[in-house]
Amino acid sequence: MTSKVRIIEEKLLSDHWYVLKTTAFDLQRRDGSWQRQHRETYDRGNGATILLYNRAQKTVVLTRQFRFPTYINGVPDGMMTEACAGLLDKDDPVTCIRRETEEETGYKIRDVRKVFEAYMSPGSVTEKIYFFLGEYSAKDKVSVGGGHVHEGEDIEVLEMPLAQALAQVASGTICDAKTIMLLQYAALHKLLD
Repeated sequence: MTSKVRIIEEKLLSDHWYVLKTTAFDLQRRDGSWQRQHRETYDRGNGATILLYNRAQKTVVLTRQFRFPTYINGVPDGMMTEACAGLLDKDDPVTCIRRETEEETGYKIRDVRKVFEAYMSPGSVTEKIYFFLGEYSAKDKVSVGGGHVHEGEDIEVLEMPLAQALAQVASGTICDAKTIMLLQYAALHKLLD
């Protein structure tokens, strides 16, 4: 924490799904003056995401599921094609992404490689996402995946050539930021060349 921020007042607005707070604080500006600001922050915890890839087949595994926020913001059916992801809960990022990969895709991945971490919406959301790559093969498939019904998950597992996934980014079919970032990382680093 920096001495350039003084928390004045914090109020809890909601903790039904995650934690939404409003905070009044004083921020010291670059010229040394202090300015009172008010912000709402949404704390949903940190998360992890992974791009599963098969070097021999030049394919990737993605998921497709309903996302209510996208539904109310213009996606007619609310369905999003995404890289596998999940919240850390109380796990470290590697443990989390291995767990989520098996739950969502049915692949048990042992070797994962962290490539970077990023804040996706730092103006209001506290979440930091850890980005991973993991190579898969048919022998790693241990279940059908699909997520947990009791968590409201109904996840379709998609396997496609990297070129097709990149074409879906270009056409706007894939419009999830974390997925776009991982697919572009794979293309830039010639992961499947």
